[in-house]
Amino acid sequence: MHPKRKNRLILILFMVIGLGSAVGLMMYSLSQNIDLFMTPSQIANGEVREGQTIRAGGLVVAGSVIRSDDGLNVSFAITDGAVNVTVEYEGILPDLFREGQGIVAMGKVDSRKVMIASEVLAKHDEEYMPPEVQHALDSAHKDGVEKMQQNAGEKAQQSTYEKQY
Repeated sequence: MHPKRKNRLILILFMVIGLGSAVGLMMYSLSQNIDLFMTPSQIANGEVREGQTIRAGGLVVAGSVIRSDDGLNVSFAITDGAVNVTVEYEGILPDLFREGQGIVAMGKVDSRKVMIASEVLAKHDEEYMPPEVQHALDSAHKDGVEKMQQNAGEKAQQSTYEKQY
């Protein structure tokens, strides 16, 4: 092999290794800074690691807002129509925050499957619903309707079976 060819091959090899290392470090950095959107059902099912930073969204459950007397601590439940998850937050809630409204909370889930929120965002008008929250509510509604239809079908089959015997 000629010395020029050998030097060129070594240079290309170092460039490929350097580029691969840079891409690998960039991907690792990006994966550490991603905040996933999770629904209350996913949180309750244990799909979230303890201490993982996430965004969770849903509707504030009516009658679930509990404010502390001595500070800015508030606790409330959010739902996707299937499961309720408790959210604890310390701070000033947005002006548009109220029961029955869609919210997105950013924070971490603890060992009790309670979300400790660092930020709470409320929808800004009557028509808007964050896309993730709307999808979660639609999915939970669809799953609930399918379960009801399945249960009705099983009851009808059982009733037919009982009539036969």
